[in-house]
Amino acid sequence: MTAELVRGQNHPLPHTRLEIRVSAGHPVVACATCADEQGTVREEWIAHPGAPVLTGIEVSPRATEAPRFALDLDAVPDEVHQVNALLALPENTGGPAHFGATEAPFVAVAVQDGDELASFTITGLDAETALVAVEVYRRQGAWKVRAVGQGYAGGLVELLGDQGLAKARETAAAIQETAAERAPRAEPAQLRTSSADGVFARPPMPPMPQNPAPGPDTTVSDGLSVAGAQPAASGQTPTPDAAHPAPGSGGPINYAHPRRQSVAPPPPPPAAQPAQPGQPAGPVAGDATGWSMEERLYNQIWGMFEDLARTTAAYRSAVDFAESRMDQEIDKVLSDPRSRIGGTGDAAREAARAKCEQLTEQARQVLDRDLAQLTAESEVVEPALPPAFARWDNPAWHAYRVPMEIPMALRLGDLHLPESPDLRIPFLVRLPLERGLWVDSGRSGSEAALLLDEAQLRKLALDSAVTHAARLLAVYPPGEFSVHVIDPAGTAAASLAPLVDSGVLAGPPAAGAQGVSAVLAKLTQRVDLVTMAMRGGAADSLPPDLDTAEQLLIVNDFPHGFDDRAVTQLRYLADEGPAVGVHLLMVADREDASAYGPVLDPLWRSLLRITPVPDDHLADPWVRHAWTYEPLPVPPGSGVLRQVLDQVAAARRDWRR
Repeated sequence: MTAELVRGQNHPLPHTRLEIRVSAGHPVVACATCADEQGTVREEWIAHPGAPVLTGIEVSPRATEAPRFALDLDAVPDEVHQVNALLALPENTGGPAHFGATEAPFVAVAVQDGDELASFTITGLDAETALVAVEVYRRQGAWKVRAVGQGYAGGLVELLGDQGLAKARETAAAIQETAAERAPRAEPAQLRTSSADGVFARPPMPPMPQNPAPGPDTTVSDGLSVAGAQPAASGQTPTPDAAHPAPGSGGPINYAHPRRQSVAPPPPPPAAQPAQPGQPAGPVAGDATGWSMEERLYNQIWGMFEDLARTTAAYRSAVDFAESRMDQEIDKVLSDPRSRIGGTGDAAREAARAKCEQLTEQARQVLDRDLAQLTAESEVVEPALPPAFARWDNPAWHAYRVPMEIPMALRLGDLHLPESPDLRIPFLVRLPLERGLWVDSGRSGSEAALLLDEAQLRKLALDSAVTHAARLLAVYPPGEFSVHVIDPAGTAAASLAPLVDSGVLAGPPAAGAQGVSAVLAKLTQRVDLVTMAMRGGAADSLPPDLDTAEQLLIVNDFPHGFDDRAVTQLRYLADEGPAVGVHLLMVADREDASAYGPVLDPLWRSLLRITPVPDDHLADPWVRHAWTYEPLPVPPGSGVLRQVLDQVAAARRDWRR
């Protein structure tokens, strides 16, 4: 199961002996740098063709089309907390001048001599000649990999300098000199090859899942890639029998998204008309790279997310610098006893404060300029979003039709920063869900939560969970997503009414200890059966009455009504369920489960925490800002939620699911 990553996403690494395999289609130089817990890179912590071996790390000794990094993370020194995999174009060898003139590099992290764990296609490169491909880092005693894809037009010199090396220019020159000496020279005619002749073409990728009769090949998603069946041919409508086997039909499980590709996407669609001289170009919805408009919009939103994070980081850094400079200048004045008397000291203080205000104002002007551009882009992108990416008040929901294939991602809410509270970035998560969701019904410490009493907060949390479940039901094809509900005390009837009245639930909400036990036993058995079948390569032997749709379990008011066995089963579903299509949606206050102590800590960590009110508990993968998350409420008085659920229920009846 290979996780297909996009920029900024991470993935756990269950193994410590790894390979990072690169397919670039042209010779590249592979280097690795190590950093300590503070992110400092030392001169002796660089592996490159001239010195390809460090403790626990080895890189290719020459520029090649398919370099490899060998990692033994158990052997890496304890003070190393991050390993960066770098790629650079060799100089003076007659090769391409920059990455924008080549096909997108493809990076795969794999077990040594084994299966791939995660992959990353580095798209969107232009004038860059060196880049950080991925980083492998420690987090709470475990190792993870993050897709970075950060390019540098200044080459290795700029890249190594950005990592803090004092002798970046000398080190980069030595690396390029060694690479040039060891690289075989190719004639220009050889270098100007197309992918058809295969001279520098990427090795062939594994084929996408097909649909031979009587059903699709069995694949199981890792949670970062998206799930679904192979799409129908152009102009055809998939039939229930061929494209989406009905529950109980005995067909093998297929969670692989039909449109995910492992190669570089095509160039983006035409952009807007050129702007007038002196004027910035107008924003265009879907101007990022991707195989479809949906994927272009997804990548564009991620780009907006990163742009806002970085421009805000630059502003905060400039303000900190201005204040630090003011403090230094004032301290310098006060350190001279002669300036403490008379007007000299006061004048120096005023001058320092004026300079601080000037620098801060300049930084704010730059931030406001960037925010204006991002706001204009957001105003263009929001109306163009498909239902899975859109707010509930978007007209896309009024034109909603039950889809025939699964989208790439789902919008769970909005994100914003204190410097730009009106600029909201859609919070998208990939489908199928890699981890369960936890709607925190407790007092999180946010101002909004403190203004509500306990009953109001619990009601909002359950309403939020219902809207998330409705979104998931709406974006999956008919019958490919089932929802179960556990409500031990039966207190959630009002909030669950849209799901119950429309008939989209797999069964009535389970109440009481017996109902809780029955639902958990059924889903636990499903996880056991599918896991054993997948590991044994015998998916066709699953019971014919097994529901092959993905499952969502809404748990209200945890841990009330749960005994120790039920708690253990719930933890098992949280850990093992997502890999085989079983997901949790918990509505709970962690304080209510405090009696269990640290036993439940792994459960909370395994779930993505979201809140029913605004709360700043999420961080971006680039600069670690604290972002305020806001849920997506249904507009007051709107009937869009029930209309959508009624259409889902009607489609299920038509398809007999």
